[in-house]
Amino acid sequence: MAENRPATHLEPKGVLGLDVEMDRAEHTLRRRLPRKLPKRNNDVYINMKTDFKAQLARCRKLLEGGGFNEICIHGLGLAINRAINVALQLQANSFGTLQIAANTSTVELVDDLEPEVDDEEPASRTRNNSAIHIKVYHSFSK
Repeated sequence: MAENRPATHLEPKGVLGLDVEMDRAEHTLRRRLPRKLPKRNNDVYINMKTDFKAQLARCRKLLEGGGFNEICIHGLGLAINRAINVALQLQANSFGTLQIAANTSTVELVDDLEPEVDDEEPASRTRNNSAIHIKVYHSFSK
């Protein structure tokens, strides 16, 4: 879901990738949804809107009753801490049967600036945001 936020200050030349100076008070900032990895049945995308316990329960259900030996937990931006907490809670409550492996990345996000007056041109800008991908898997001892 995209978030709308009115822009209220002048944007310096070149910051938005445009050659002209824009008055951001006349534009609405609309954030596009990030590009997601291919959705598999064992992927869990963590966000800040869903309750933490519900996300934790979903991960437990996939590992215990879902028939998966591993799940991949994805977190973007502010949800990175929550994704780490979910993975650590799963590991702490597993009595040593679960292991975790984390990878970080940078995701390019696109924001659209929609003009509030008809004579302006729409614009877009790109920005980078941090992401984490945590593999939680059963460690079978031999």
